[in-house]
Amino acid sequence: MAFATTTTASAAAMLTWIFFDRINGRKVSALGACIGAVVGLVSITPAAGYVTVPESMFFGFVAALVSNMVVNARFLKGIDDTLDVFACHGVGGITGMVLTAIFAHGEHASLLHGGWNVFGHHITALVLVSIYTFFGAYILFKITNKIIPMRVSEESEVMGLDLSQHDETLFPIECAD
Repeated sequence: MAFATTTTASAAAMLTWIFFDRINGRKVSALGACIGAVVGLVSITPAAGYVTVPESMFFGFVAALVSNMVVNARFLKGIDDTLDVFACHGVGGITGMVLTAIFAHGEHASLLHGGWNVFGHHITALVLVSIYTFFGAYILFKITNKIIPMRVSEESEVMGLDLSQHDETLFPIECAD
């Protein structure tokens, strides 16, 4: 069951991602399809053995929509998250965790199967893990920044990080004669 739900959630998320991009006037790409597939995998991970195949397709569909909207949200464009890790893995995981609390089958009933207990535990865990992760990462970033500055100077950015930080470039620099 876990194999089937994992496969279908990933496929549903991939298709949802590329169709949602197309509907919103964005270019459909292989990279977008791969990102969608990963979002589906992330979202189904907590529920792979506890939901049916049709429910796993719903997981992929919802996670792809939510993550795609976060990736393309204008108010988040100023955040330095080059690979959209939070939008894909963070939001996809949060979506999967909440949907697991709603749909999961098993000895502990989820929200759709008559139990508020699992839903409450999932939301509590989500809040606690989010707080712990935010402050833990913040402390680690501050310590790392004291040891090795994480931000380069504006001059280095203008010059280009390959040249300013690594003293190399993709294209040979022509020397003036």
